[in-house]
Amino acid sequence: MKIHSQRDFTAGLLFSAFGVAFAWGATTYSVGTGARMGPGYFPLIVGVLIALLGAVITARALTVPTEDGEPVGAIAWRPLVFIIGANLLFGVLLGGLPGIGLPPMGMIVAIYALTLIASLAGDQFNLKGVLILATVLAIGSYLAFVVALNLQFPVWPSFIVG
Repeated sequence: MKIHSQRDFTAGLLFSAFGVAFAWGATTYSVGTGARMGPGYFPLIVGVLIALLGAVITARALTVPTEDGEPVGAIAWRPLVFIIGANLLFGVLLGGLPGIGLPPMGMIVAIYALTLIASLAGDQFNLKGVLILATVLAIGSYLAFVVALNLQFPVWPSFIVG
């Protein structure tokens, strides 16, 4: 069988692998039934759907011809480092690192840091646009998670609110 699109074939395999891993990890939780869903139900369904999507993309890469075979290009290291780094920093700022004495900085600071650092992954940087986006995300997250869902986690740094 000939691979017509290397890019789609690789992407499909990655989708399938991550979907299977996600679904497998979800089985460690109680899945429940469709009527009484457990904490593992949604991650299991999402993992299965991602794996199926990957299988469709892989099959399409094997059946739909392309002109040049769409080779896989070089890894874009800059976006990869900034996006992963932004997400790691978000988690650290949101929950803190007690091992080194870093207190939780709260959701608002974490969202601003995430947005600013992730925006450095692109070719262009517009500080005004990034700050507007961070503000909209912070307000929306506050309204959705703290006000609407009543989730209890730090919104502001602990040294500000006491």
